[in-house]
Amino acid sequence: MTGLTILNPPDWPRPKGYANGMAAEGRLVVTAGHIGWDAEQHFADGLIPQIAQALRNVLAVLAEAGAGPEHILRLTCYVTDIPAYRAGTKELGQVWRDLMGKNFPAMAVVGVTELVEPLAMVEIEATAVVRAA
Repeated sequence: MTGLTILNPPDWPRPKGYANGMAAEGRLVVTAGHIGWDAEQHFADGLIPQIAQALRNVLAVLAEAGAGPEHILRLTCYVTDIPAYRAGTKELGQVWRDLMGKNFPAMAVVGVTELVEPLAMVEIEATAVVRAA
């Protein structure tokens, strides 16, 4: 049991791939923004591979707090190429299922002109809640 509740007004359609809102009880865990490079600071090639690596990085940090994808309450994704993001949704869906399973937190995707690291195409930050033992 993760202690998370999906919030969706009863007369609204259920969104696909995210939640309109989330409520939680437990210990709050937040991550910094993580980009699409590995532990040796080598970037994945392309937006979708960078998103996959950034998600793996977020999940690795959350694991340090005993959290997994099922504990994520909110994700914010900053991408430098919104058209590429839109074009890659099918491939992104598979990446999501592989890493996040059927967990769909509240989420925002924001287009930005650039990120601090010049080769970064995405930065993802997460908020998670781990139920107290």
